[in-house]
Amino acid sequence: MEFTRPLLLVVLSISLSGALSAGTGEVIGTGYAGSVGNTKNIGDASVAGDAGNAKHTQYPENMASDTIVSPPRFIHRIGIEGRPGYILPTNPFLEGENEQSRPINTTLSTHLKYSFQFNPASRLGQIYRGAYQGIGFAYYTFDSPTEIGNPTAIYLFQGATMADIAPRLSLDYEWNFGISGGWRPYDPETNSYNGMVGSKLNAYMNANFYFRQILSSRVDLTYGITLTHFSNGNTKFPNAGLNAVDVKAGLTYNFNRTGNSFPKRTLYGKSLARDFPCHISYDVVLFGSWRRKGVILNEETAIASPERYSVFGFNINPMYNVGYKLRVGASLDGVYDSSANVYTEDYIVGGGYDPGYTFYKPAVNKQLALGLSARVEYVMPFFDVALGIGANMLHGGGDLNGFYQVLALKIKTTRHSFIHIGYNLQNFDTPNYLMLGLGLRLNNQSPRH
Repeated sequence: MEFTRPLLLVVLSISLSGALSAGTGEVIGTGYAGSVGNTKNIGDASVAGDAGNAKHTQYPENMASDTIVSPPRFIHRIGIEGRPGYILPTNPFLEGENEQSRPINTTLSTHLKYSFQFNPASRLGQIYRGAYQGIGFAYYTFDSPTEIGNPTAIYLFQGATMADIAPRLSLDYEWNFGISGGWRPYDPETNSYNGMVGSKLNAYMNANFYFRQILSSRVDLTYGITLTHFSNGNTKFPNAGLNAVDVKAGLTYNFNRTGNSFPKRTLYGKSLARDFPCHISYDVVLFGSWRRKGVILNEETAIASPERYSVFGFNINPMYNVGYKLRVGASLDGVYDSSANVYTEDYIVGGGYDPGYTFYKPAVNKQLALGLSARVEYVMPFFDVALGIGANMLHGGGDLNGFYQVLALKIKTTRHSFIHIGYNLQNFDTPNYLMLGLGLRLNNQSPRH
C-alpha cells in the first residue's frame, strides 16, 4: 500500500495534465491538438503542445475537405459599358433627307447593368455554363439630337458562355430586350423630316457577342460587337426603325466571387447535372395587340390609315424537349387581324386637294387565318427565346397570304406559366404585329433545379 499510493498520485497527475492540454488545444477537421511533451499525429490533425498549451499547429493538406463552407448560390455583379456604333442607312431620313442635309450614321451609348450569375460549381452553373441575367439602363446619343432625341432605355438581359478560349478568357453572348423613351417623333409641323420614328416610346432589342477576360477574383474586362434595333412594333406611323452595329468595351465587378468561383471545368469534379428526361410538352398562348396599317394605291402610293386596329390570336405548340437547353416542334397559329385587307378608294381630284380618304373593312372571314409553323426554342433559366417560320394554310387571301416569321421571348412566371412577348413579320421583311400575351405549359417534365 505504501508503494501503490505514490504511483497512483503520479498517474493521476499525468492524466490531469493531458486533460488540461487537450482543453486548451485547437480542433482541426476531425482531429484535435494538445498533449504532453513532443508533437504527435492524431487522426488527420497534428497535435502539438507541452503540459498545458498547444503550440505550432500544423494544418494538413486535406483540411479543406473537412471544413468547406457552402459557396454562394449567386454571384452578384455590376457592370459599366461604352458602345460607339455605326447606324445602318436603312431609310431616307438617315441617308441625308433631314435638317442637316447629311447622313446620320454614328451613335454612342453608355450602359449601367446589375446581374446575378449562377455559381459555376452549382448544378445550374454546370448545366447553363456562365449563365447570368439582370437589368440594365442605357443612355443613347445620335448625330442629330434635335430631330431624334437622346433616348434612354431600361431592359432585361441574359447571357452565357459559348466557348472557353483560355483559363481566364471566354467567348460569351448576351441579349437585351426592353423599352426606350425620350425620342423626338415625327411631327408634320415641328419635326417633318423624321420619317423614321413615330412614337416617343420604342422597343429596344440587342444581341452581342464578346470576349470576357478575368482580370482578378473580382474584376472582368469585356469587349466585342453588338447589333441593336429600335422599333415601335408597328403600333404607330412612321415606323422605319433604327438599326446599328456597335463595338463595346466594359468592366464588370463581381461582389462575392472568389478563386473557387472561377468558371473552370476542373473545379466541378463530379457533375451535378441529372439525366434529362426527353419528353413532349405543350405550350398554349393567347395574345393580343394593336397596330397601324398602310394601304397601297395603284401599286405605288402608300397611304397610312388613321385607325388603330386590334389583333388577337393563339398558338398551340407541341414541343419535343431534346435536353436542358433545346426544344423543337411545331405550332398551330390562329389570328384575327382587323387590319387585314383594309382598303380605300382612289379619287381624282385637282389643285392638291386632299379628299380625306375613307378606309373600309372587309368581311370577318377576310381577316381570319390559321397557319402552321416550325418552332425551335433556346431554353435558359427564367427565359426562353423562340423562333418560328410558317405559312397560313386557311385564310381570307390578300394580306394573309404568304409566309410569316415569329420571334418571341417567354418570361417564366411559374413552372407551368409564362409571359409571352413576340413579334410577327411577313415574308421576312414586312412588320406585322406584336404578340403580347400569357402562356400555359402542360406536361413539363424538366427536372426541378
